[in-house]
Amino acid sequence: MTESKKAIAEKVLEKYGQTFSDELGIYIEENTPSPLFRLLVFAILSSTRIRFQAAIDAAEALSKAGWNTPEKMAEATWRQRTDVLNQSGYARYDESTSRMLEDTANILLEDYKGDLRNLREEAGRDPAQERNLLKKFKGMGDVGVDIFFREAQAAWDELMPFADDRALKAAKKLGLGDNISDLKNRVDKKDFPRFIAGLVRIELEDAYGEIEK
Repeated sequence: MTESKKAIAEKVLEKYGQTFSDELGIYIEENTPSPLFRLLVFAILSSTRIRFQAAIDAAEALSKAGWNTPEKMAEATWRQRTDVLNQSGYARYDESTSRMLEDTANILLEDYKGDLRNLREEAGRDPAQERNLLKKFKGMGDVGVDIFFREAQAAWDELMPFADDRALKAAKKLGLGDNISDLKNRVDKKDFPRFIAGLVRIELEDAYGEIEK
């Protein structure tokens, strides 16, 4: 790696290297049911055409309401979930997303006993199969799965290294490469999820000037 690329990668980590899970207090590295469910919820919220900060705010609001497990999410009424989403600024998709969250919680409970680790084992820890199974949850398309994979790679090592389209777009603009082979050796493995999240944040915030100056 050239010194200039190394310096850029280090600047990405220094200035923007926080995963969205960490920002939300989701301890994904623990690989336990509640954090994995909260990440799934965040991925669903982030999949709609809405401001990214609105998805973060909505995820925080749902967590503060105590709906951090599929059981709790399913027990809440449609109106309760809709009101929390609306009040957090997630107004455009509040009603449909409220239904999707209930449906997703119920599928998770019925098919996987409320534990995404069971989905992982059913998929044989194969990312392609994990993607197929995750897309059966309401509101989870390829974009949602990409968001889930980007954060979950800190706990599910079969996903490492993973970068979604936003991260690859930012990497290309910063001259760091445009594919996962280019990116996987830019930072230490333990820092890779933060590095990818940092690239996403730079793209979302259009913060290229902050890195390049």
